[in-house]
Amino acid sequence: MSTLTQSNWKPWLFPISLLLDVGGGEGVGNDTMTVKENEIKEKLRQFKIDVMIEGLRIWPSVTQFRIVPQAGVKYSKIVNLKKDLTLALHAKSIRIQAPIPWEWVVGIEVPNSVRTPIWLKEILTSNEFLSPKVEIPFSVWKDVSGNIIVWDLMKMPHLLVAGQTASGKSVGMNSFIVSMLYRFDPTELKFIMIDPKKVELSVYNGIPHLLTPVITEPDKAHNSLKWVVAEMLRRRDLVLSVNAKNLLEYNQKAIAEDKLAYIVIIIDELADLMMGWYKNEIEHSIARIAQMSRAVGIHLIVATQSPSVDVITGIIKANFPSRIAFTVASQIDSRAIIDTAWAEDLLGVWDMLYFPTWVLDAQRVQWVFISTEEIEGIVSYIKTHNEFQCVYDETIIEEKMESNTDGSWDWGEIDSELIDKAIQIVRESKKCSTCLIQRRMVVWYVKATKIINTLESLGVVGPSDGKTPRKVFE
Repeated sequence: MSTLTQSNWKPWLFPISLLLDVGGGEGVGNDTMTVKENEIKEKLRQFKIDVMIEGLRIWPSVTQFRIVPQAGVKYSKIVNLKKDLTLALHAKSIRIQAPIPWEWVVGIEVPNSVRTPIWLKEILTSNEFLSPKVEIPFSVWKDVSGNIIVWDLMKMPHLLVAGQTASGKSVGMNSFIVSMLYRFDPTELKFIMIDPKKVELSVYNGIPHLLTPVITEPDKAHNSLKWVVAEMLRRRDLVLSVNAKNLLEYNQKAIAEDKLAYIVIIIDELADLMMGWYKNEIEHSIARIAQMSRAVGIHLIVATQSPSVDVITGIIKANFPSRIAFTVASQIDSRAIIDTAWAEDLLGVWDMLYFPTWVLDAQRVQWVFISTEEIEGIVSYIKTHNEFQCVYDETIIEEKMESNTDGSWDWGEIDSELIDKAIQIVRESKKCSTCLIQRRMVVWYVKATKIINTLESLGVVGPSDGKTPRKVFE
């Protein structure tokens, strides 16, 4: 565990004192574990199955008992006794993992009588989260062994989340967002947040990381996704123009003013969007973004409380290899989200299964808890203690764009007054870049790029040449 001092924190971010520092709790006693071991052995012995307890792993929410059956006993015979073991252990539900991957043991996961939360402060100050090897550190959990798990959103590269009402899905989404706010300033990462429920993400309105206000209307969500497709195609052309393979290589070759920020699109309730008039268009936009946007730094986090085939369609599911399952209502819902059972046996808040693209089987972990007071304090601090202004680009959600033959979108003509102002700015500054136009004219990147392209066509500035700044002609 690394020690954070005030010097470790960037000026636009929340101080460490805004995060709660709560102890881990009492945990589970050895006497309780011994009783549970005896109950497991006795119940299996009633069905003529002798086992040996190889060991156990105590997790904040459950304890995994690792048993080795005698020779000749089928694993399926133990799995079929799930309900009998649940009754014997006086548990709400248990999970049997037979066998545990790479090990010759059966895991029986039993809920703890005392559940201990993991607080965000512990994870944000960990070496795993602060590691420079992780490009976009994304959310945080602990596995059964107590190891801290930090994902890299670059490798995922998109995430599908499902869980029934009150399973803790929205709290988990907040931990994802805050973990990224901690690491990136508004010039490095931007959000588009879509919240049809109108209550979960509205607290983030006003932070400078947002490209638009939190979107709550289906038609505006439809327009924003179309804009993302257009931005994805524009970025692809920029990356190819400097012979780069992805956003990292492009930013290494581009001058500072022309570097591109990551864009993370968060949809907190997909089911609400898929029930509207724009279902087919939204499905098409999400699938296209998921297929092509990884290389240009655009990532999707999509959540739903209804993991049915009408919401998580085949084309959407095929393009989201990394998934998270919170507690769901039935085994059918569990298979819809992670292609296997188990999610219906989760314990609710703090308990989940995660299935990233690089593992063979879904793994049970406990995600961190962040309180409403922490979120409000962090957002308030970011709004009032930073050098960046919150500048929305309303055209992303309001303009009715028409598609061009190349699949991009037409943003219309730029007002002549803006062009005159831009000419004055570049000639006074004797330089031209999208960052300069954005800062001086208070416009977003797409419009700034359109203005610079217009200036180039008028002969005011020269063409882009990789790392070399554009020439400004008098």
